Order: sequence, then C-alpha cells, then structure tokens
Amino acid sequence: MTRQVVLVPGLWMPAAAMAFLGRALRAYEPRVFTYRGRDCHERNIEALARFAGDGARLIGHSLGGVLIYDMLARHPEVRADAVVLLGAPVRGCFAGRRFGRGAVGRWMMGACCSLWAEREARWQRGAPLGVVAGTRPVGLGRLFGALPGPNDGVVRVEETTVDGMADRALVRQGHSMLIVSHSVSALVARFLARGAFA
Repeated sequence: MTRQVVLVPGLWMPAAAMAFLGRALRAYEPRVFTYRGRDCHERNIEALARFAGDGARLIGHSLGGVLIYDMLARHPEVRADAVVLLGAPVRGCFAGRRFGRGAVGRWMMGACCSLWAEREARWQRGAPLGVVAGTRPVGLGRLFGALPGPNDGVVRVEETTVDGMADRALVRQGHSMLIVSHSVSALVARFLARGAFA
C-alpha cells in the first residue's frame, strides 16, 4: 500500500494553499494536483486520473473534492485507498448557483458553473470516504445573502453529504479555513490511519 497522498485545492486556490495540510500529512508523501477550476471539468477529471496513479489517498477541498468524487466515479480503474472531502459541494451548491446568476459570477467561475446544480451523491467504492463540513458561516457565499441551514459561508452541510460515506465530521470553521485548521488536519490524519474520524 502506497504512502502517497494527493491534495486537490478548491476553485481559485493555488497549490500553495494546501501547504499547511501537506505539512501536517508529510508522513504520507503529499503531492498537490494543480488545475484551473474555470477550465473544462472533464479535462480536469482526466488529468487528475493520470496524476493520481494507483492506490493513493485523495484529499480535496471544495471544488477539488468534487473533482475527486467525479474522477473516481468516472474511472473505476483508479484505485483509492482512502478519500477525504473538505467542504466539497458534491450535491450542488446553492451559493454557486446564486453567484452564477450574474455576468461577473459566471465569468469568475467559468466552466465549473454547471457543477453547482443539485444532484445526488452516492459512494460506491470499497475504500473509506470521510467528509468534513464546516458550520461557521463565514465565506464569500454570504456576500449575496444568508445561506439556508448550517453552512461554512459557502457550502451548506447538506450539500457535502454522500450516501454511503464511512464517516462525517462537523467542525466550527469557515469554508477557506478548513485547509488551515489544526483540528481539521488532525481529523484527516486520523481518518487516513483508521478509516474513521472518531
């Protein structure tokens, strides 16, 4: 079993945004997958499938988590030993849909605009999937009004839910802080080691 872990940042996030989490997981030989979130999602899926290799542990924040989820659904031949999604709106994103109504929002999000429609999310892999969702409503998604239900300021907790996930942890963090939080990095390390957050 490889010790490799692949980190995938969110929309508009550079590779350096994953540095804190990478240091916390240095025992797992972290590598960061870089991509342009505004570009074609299908092309990013294919690039991640090639980058991931075989048997990596995959950790994605926000759009990066959606990219991991969609890549693994599309490529059953890519083996993942464990997967952790951090604030990833795999069921669509209310804030993204709202932001995309305006010309500026559509331009800023580019091709990923279409990903924010509501959809189902079901885990059909043998590897454990862990989901971390923030509950502190501090983020850009609130610039256009409050979000319904518990949320991290960008993504609602219910939008991160995956049927069949092994475990979920709710943390009192805003969306962007999920990748620089000591408590979140500790949860991720624990999940990689045990397949559970508890």
